[in-house]
Amino acid sequence: MNILEAKKIHKSYGNKFNKQEVLKGLDISIQEGEFVSIMGASGSGKTTLLNVLSSIDKISNGTITIDGKEISDMKEKKLAEFRKNHLGFIFQEYNLLDTLTVKENILLPLSITKTPKNDAAQKFDAVAKELGIYEVKDKYPNEISGGQKQRTSAARAFIHEPSIIFADEPTGALDSKSASDLLNKLSEMNQKRKATIIMVTHDPVAASYCSRVIFIKDGQIYTQLNKGEETRQTFFKDIMRTQGVLGGVQNEH
Repeated sequence: MNILEAKKIHKSYGNKFNKQEVLKGLDISIQEGEFVSIMGASGSGKTTLLNVLSSIDKISNGTITIDGKEISDMKEKKLAEFRKNHLGFIFQEYNLLDTLTVKENILLPLSITKTPKNDAAQKFDAVAKELGIYEVKDKYPNEISGGQKQRTSAARAFIHEPSIIFADEPTGALDSKSASDLLNKLSEMNQKRKATIIMVTHDPVAASYCSRVIFIKDGQIYTQLNKGEETRQTFFKDIMRTQGVLGGVQNEH
């Protein structure tokens, strides 16, 4: 079943005298439980695509449907409510609140939705243990490592069991060991919880943890790779080859 369907997505910036078309009529379908990576060179439109799919930014034309609800026409108040209940976010820079403990940061989405205390405690215990941060639950963000911060951010995204988790360069600020720890955890959560994850990355190692990689070029889908039964190492080589054809992929801010 498709959890997300985007049809004929256009996104432009500027005015009619100076218009920059970033997305040029993309069609994307994401199945429930997929772990999908979006890749592309700097300026290809991959970050813009993630922003419009996740409702952070509005599309210029087209339709986006998540969990059977069309979000492209939703008014801001309804959209905020939808985002709160159905979407989770993992950002490159963690976006944790320094004045709250790890536990308090993770529980934020449940406090907003007024989840009963016992339910919240059970959900917290489960997600914090799965992501290996239960033992640092009473520490503050400035007292833990970058890897632990990003796993805290991931726990906050997973705790309210959203329809889709959007991850924007989640390993961008991490060293290679912390990055592989996070990606292994995301992969486990994807399989165990059947969580749908859409991740933008410039890193072929990170993309190799996914089940499908969508390559964007000049605001359109260039090609897609499916992992299928391949090992992660073989899939990594396929991704590298495709990157080579694209002319290399650099980080995009």
